[in-house]
Amino acid sequence: HSGIELARTALPDVILMDVVMPSMSGFEATRTISKDPETASIPVIICSSKGQETDKAWGLRQGARDYLVKPITEKVLLDKLKAL
Repeated sequence: HSGIELARTALPDVILMDVVMPSMSGFEATRTISKDPETASIPVIICSSKGQETDKAWGLRQGARDYLVKPITEKVLLDKLKAL
């Protein structure tokens, strides 16, 4: 929950989100951030070891702009960030 509050106060340019986190999943946090008018414009990229197509589809459905499967190379991440 503190990450969501931090997004509201800091308004970062982008959020890199993991799926497996304590107290709230990255899917839930992404949904909350993408539905909140204060943070909806912040792009979220999910970075997870969960690589099933259903995981990717669910992450995008929650509002993520992209879904990357770990391990992620620096080049892939930078290319995705530049594409935003």
